[in-house]
Amino acid sequence: MRRPQRPVSSPHAPSAPTGPGNLPTELNRFVGRENELVRLAQLLEESRLVTVVGVGGVGKTRCAARVAGLLEKRYCDGVRMAELSALHDPGLLEHALVDALGLSGHTGRPPRAALVEHLAPRRLLLVIDGFEQLVDACAALVRDLLRRAPGLRVLAAGRLPLEVAGEVVFPLAPMSDADAMLLFAERAAAVRPDFRPTDDDRAATLELCRRLDGIPLALELAAGRLRALSTVQLLQRLDDRFRLLTGSHRSAPARHQTLRTAIGWSHELCAPEQRLLWARLSVFAGQFDLEAVEYICGGPGLPAESMLDVLSGLLTQSVVQREDSAHGTRYRMLDTVREYGAEWLAATDDAERLRRRHRDWYLGLATWCELDWFGPRQAEVAARAESELPNLRQALECSLETPGEAHLAQHLAGTLWFLWVCCGRLSEGRHWLDHVLEEDTPYDSSRLKALWVLGYAAVLQGDPVGAVSALQECREAAERTGDSVALAYAVHRLGSLALVTGDLGRARELLDEASDRYRDLGELNSNVLMARVELAAAVGFDGDPDGAAALCEEIRAECEDHGERWARSYALYVLAFTAARRGRTERARELLGQSLTISRAFHDVLGSVLALELLALVTVVEGDAAEAAVLQGAADRIWPSVGLPLFGSAHFGLSRVRCERLARRELGDARYESGLREGGRLDADAAVARALGDGPAARREARAPRSGTLPAPGEPLRPAPSRASGGSGPERR
Repeated sequence: MRRPQRPVSSPHAPSAPTGPGNLPTELNRFVGRENELVRLAQLLEESRLVTVVGVGGVGKTRCAARVAGLLEKRYCDGVRMAELSALHDPGLLEHALVDALGLSGHTGRPPRAALVEHLAPRRLLLVIDGFEQLVDACAALVRDLLRRAPGLRVLAAGRLPLEVAGEVVFPLAPMSDADAMLLFAERAAAVRPDFRPTDDDRAATLELCRRLDGIPLALELAAGRLRALSTVQLLQRLDDRFRLLTGSHRSAPARHQTLRTAIGWSHELCAPEQRLLWARLSVFAGQFDLEAVEYICGGPGLPAESMLDVLSGLLTQSVVQREDSAHGTRYRMLDTVREYGAEWLAATDDAERLRRRHRDWYLGLATWCELDWFGPRQAEVAARAESELPNLRQALECSLETPGEAHLAQHLAGTLWFLWVCCGRLSEGRHWLDHVLEEDTPYDSSRLKALWVLGYAAVLQGDPVGAVSALQECREAAERTGDSVALAYAVHRLGSLALVTGDLGRARELLDEASDRYRDLGELNSNVLMARVELAAAVGFDGDPDGAAALCEEIRAECEDHGERWARSYALYVLAFTAARRGRTERARELLGQSLTISRAFHDVLGSVLALELLALVTVVEGDAAEAAVLQGAADRIWPSVGLPLFGSAHFGLSRVRCERLARRELGDARYESGLREGGRLDADAAVARALGDGPAARREARAPRSGTLPAPGEPLRPAPSRASGGSGPERR
C-alpha cells in the first residue's frame, strides 16, 4: 500500500469555533427563494420544530442554512448546524450533535445528558440536515430535546418529516421559472465567463428550466455541459434523454423521475472512465483528497496517473465539488449524486473490493497520523483527522461488519487515541472502543492496544471502575503473552489512575516503572512524555515543587526538541503550579497562558479547564478576587462537559478550595456568587479568550505586576493587597 499523504503543512493551528454558530460558508451566490425564506422565518417564530422536506436536489440544505444565517442574531446563543448524511450508526447520532454544538467529548456522562444540560438554559436554533437514514432515532432525540430545553428551536431538512408532535412540515417546491432561469444563468457564467444569452438562448433556457422542473441540482448539472454545447443544443439533447430514461422509472414521483433523468443524462454524457470514477467515488463519506482517490479508485480501467484528469472532468460537470481548506484541496459529492453512483457501483459487483480499499487507506492514514502526532505537525494532524472523521467512522464500520476483520477495527480505534484524547472526542472514542472490544479476536496486540486506550479514556472521564477493568485485563494479558509494549502502557495508565484518585505513593511507583519500561523499549512519543509529566505532578503534589519543576524543565526541553506541543501544554501546567507554590505568580500566569494557548488549539477542554482553575488561584493571590470568581464560574460551566470536576481528586482540587476561601473572604458571599454567575455565562472559548486577554470579554486593563505566595496546606491565607478600596478586587471594565 502506498503511504497516505501526510497532512498539508499549515502555519495555523486548529481552533475551536469562536462564533455563535457553525453554518457552512456559501461557495457561490444564493439565488432566489425570497418567498420561501420569508415563510420559513415566520414558521420558526410560530413553531419550535420546522422540517423542510422535498425531493433530492431541490435545495433543502441551502435554504435551511440560508434562513438560519439570516435569523442568527435572533438567537442569543447562536445557530448550530449538524450534518448527519454521512452517519449510519444510530449510536453516533448524539455524539454528532455534541460535536455540532461545540461541546467537549471528554465527559463520561451519556451524550444525551450533556446535550440536555447544555441546551436547557439556552435560546438556540439547531439545524439538522440529512437525517433520513436515522429518522427514528433522530425523531426520538429531537422530541426529548425540545421537551427538556424550552428555548430550543429546530430546523430540520430531509426527504421526509420527523413526525414529532408540534412539527410544522414545509414542503420545498422547485424554483419558480424566474428563479430557475436566474440560477441557470449564474451557474452558466461560472462555467463560461463569456456566457451572454441571446433571445434564442433565453427561450431555450426557459424551456430547459421547465423540463428540469426547476430542481436546482438538475439545473447546475445541466449548466456544467455548456462548455461543449449551446443552450439550444443542451435542450435538444436533454429532451431526447427524457424520452429514453424516464420509461424505466414510471413508478417514481414525477420530480424524482426528473432528477434521476437529469443525473442519468449527465452520467451518460460522461466518458466511460468518468462514469467508472463516479461509481467508485461513492465509497467515500464526506470529503476526500486526490491521493485517497488515486489509491482507492485506481485499478482496472482507471490507472492512477490518469486520475487527476478524470476527476477534473467530473468537477467541470458539477458531479464533484471542490472545497479548499486550511489543510489542502478537498472534494465532495452531493448525497443525491453519490447515491446514484453507489447504484452503479453495486451493479459492477466491485463494491466490496472498493469498500475494503477504502478501509485500508484510512487505516494507513490513521497509522501515519499517529506517527506524525509526535512532532511539529501536531496541528496539521489534528485538522486532518477531524476532516477525515466520516471516512474513519466508515472504516471502523467496515472492519466490524466484515467477518474475521474485527481486529482491524480494534487496531484502528486504538490508533486514533490522539483524536479521542487530545482533540476533545473522548466520548465518541469510548463509544468505538467499547464497541470493538465486544468482539473476540485472536489478534492480541490489537485488542491490548484498544484496552489501554479505553482505560486511559475512562481515567480522564472520572470512571475508575471502567479504567481498572480495562487496564487490569490489558496488564494481565500482556504479561501472559509477553507483549512488553502493551504492558508498559497498562502500567502507565494505572499510574495515571492512581494520580487522579489521590494515591500519590502508588502513582509515583507505577509511573516510575512505566518510564523505566519505556526507556528499555526505546519508546519515545507523546504518551511517554505524558508519563513523565504525570510523575512530575505526583512529585509536586507530594510536597516537592522543586523536584517537579526540574522534571518538567527536562520534559519541556525534550518537547521543544521534537516539536511536541500537546504534552508540552501539561508540562507547562505543572511548571505553573510549581512556580505559584514558590511565590512566582507572574511566572505562573505566563506559563498558564502558554498552556491555554496550546490547549485551545487542540480543542483540549481538559487541559484548558485545569489551567483556568489554577489561573483563578493565581489571580486571587495577585489581588483580583472578583476576576478569580469569574474564572471559577467559567470552570464550573466547563467541567460537566469534561467529566468529574477535577477528577474528584483532593490534590487537583486543592487550588479550587483555596481560591474559593480567599475570594469569599475578599469579596463576601454575595459578590463571590455574583462572579461565579458571570463566569457561568461564558462558554469554553470565551472563557479561554478572557483568560488570555484576546477575546471580546477580555479585560482591557493592563495588569500591573503583583506579588503573592500560594499558601501551603495549613498555612494562613494571605492574598496580596487589593488596589480597590474596601478590600474588593479592582474594578473590571
